[in-house]
Amino acid sequence: MNGNSIKTFFLLLLMTIFFLLIGELLGGVKGMQVALIFAIITNFISYFFSDSMVLASYKAKPVSQEQDPRLHSIVTELAMEAKIPVPKIYKINTNMPNAFATGRNPQHAAVAVTEGILRILDDRELRGVLAHELAHVKNRDILISCIAATFSGAIMMLVRMGFWFGGGRNKNNSNIIIALLLMILAPIAASLIQMAISRSREYIADADGAKISGDPLALASALRKLAYGNSRQQNNVSESTAHMFIVNPLTGKNLQGLFSTHPPIDDRIKRLEKMAGVFNKSNQETPKVIY
Repeated sequence: MNGNSIKTFFLLLLMTIFFLLIGELLGGVKGMQVALIFAIITNFISYFFSDSMVLASYKAKPVSQEQDPRLHSIVTELAMEAKIPVPKIYKINTNMPNAFATGRNPQHAAVAVTEGILRILDDRELRGVLAHELAHVKNRDILISCIAATFSGAIMMLVRMGFWFGGGRNKNNSNIIIALLLMILAPIAASLIQMAISRSREYIADADGAKISGDPLALASALRKLAYGNSRQQNNVSESTAHMFIVNPLTGKNLQGLFSTHPPIDDRIKRLEKMAGVFNKSNQETPKVIY
């Protein structure tokens, strides 16, 4: 069992314990029983169907070789370089410039890109972004990302159900207060989990993606454009899935980045530029930078 498999197991376990705790607080033994059933169903859905749910939520459409040979060519080349199966490719019809990867393992993976990202990036920059996403696939951390997204939504659903059907009917004021506190704290807890998972994995995917493409500066250039593009518009993105994208689509909505699920863009770019310098010192071939 690799590191990410262990993390996935503990995330599912944490989700189950959290559900049982909420169930017990809101409904005692019966509440725990309902929460356990809810946790089992949620865990099953998270593992096998969370990727499909995320793609469906953004109305992502599969893209064939004939529909976009450019995109397929880049993904196929990078998948061969990363030594993983070629993932399914999807497009999302939105001006938001962004991309994400999903799936429970490299054999059941998909990458999704928006129409917006295809318009503002050149081939070299797009290659850098897709290499980053394939690094997520290769590192098997896309399942963790999907489960975190499901976890966030499920926490709020369970708390609301418990409040209206359990705590809301209970005459005990303390239970009602607990329910209200959970409704406030649950999304914060989910955000903290997403933040802890996402920040470290983005740095790793940047580095590994740069190795796959052999061009750290391409990704650095893409990140600049994507950060600027996302900051200039209001994106219709759920907070529970925002952490899956290569750059934060909700830039400016978090309190000074306190609960941002992504590391600062400037830090990511500096690491990539430093990595490019190491590439040059090692006499590795680096494509020319296009300005």
